[in-house]
Amino acid sequence: MLESTFIHCPGVGAVSERRLWQAGARTWDDFDAANGELKLSAARRMQLASLVEESRARLAEEDFTWFARVLPPKEHWRAFPAFRHRMVYLDIETNGGLGPNDLTMVGLYDGRRVRQFVHGFDLEEFPEALADTALIVTFFGTGFDLPFLRRAYEMEFQQLHVDLCFLLKRLGFSGGLKQVEGAFGIVRSEETQGLSGLDAVWLWRQWRRGSRRALEKLLAYNREDVLNMETLMNTAYPMMLAKTLADEALIETDT
Repeated sequence: MLESTFIHCPGVGAVSERRLWQAGARTWDDFDAANGELKLSAARRMQLASLVEESRARLAEEDFTWFARVLPPKEHWRAFPAFRHRMVYLDIETNGGLGPNDLTMVGLYDGRRVRQFVHGFDLEEFPEALADTALIVTFFGTGFDLPFLRRAYEMEFQQLHVDLCFLLKRLGFSGGLKQVEGAFGIVRSEETQGLSGLDAVWLWRQWRRGSRRALEKLLAYNREDVLNMETLMNTAYPMMLAKTLADEALIETDT
């Protein structure tokens, strides 16, 4: 989908992007082939051709920071196939507070292994784990996880970011992570079935009081959070792709 994207070009919105597709410019390569057939001024064609060429070069270099800057945030999902080999699913846990020291755990899953960083063990190593990450996927990370991590580590996130909470809302699925999982037929393990964020806070407090079992349960809960996001993303992407590349007749309803 990224190579069919023109919406990052100045002056191109959802309607004009669809018109480019309808005119034959379904991809950046198609744009080159159809350049002379597009109903654009010579100056406009030259401007878009330059941006298409830069986009192609940036993708070849895997310059995710450039795409993160030029793509509208709600369209970062388009970069999923191009950067999935350098992506992580991310979820945090806290002790219920909002301060930098209230972070208790960060879970990461890159499609191959889960890594969990825990306060009192190795939480300070978390930022290094993102060193080669191009794309971060969260559930409501825009409003919670990433702002919390910015405060805790005084770090900025230059990666592409897909927030499944908002992506799924565009597809008609609302609610928290557990509610959305149910809509997709995802069943939690017996150990974590029915647990919520409030339970995660309680489990951390129990661990601090000496319950090793509470920590193991919290780790399992966080692990399922990041693992289940992979299922949601793998399902949501083709649905969003189909919605975006729907019949060009949609242009008539957008104008």
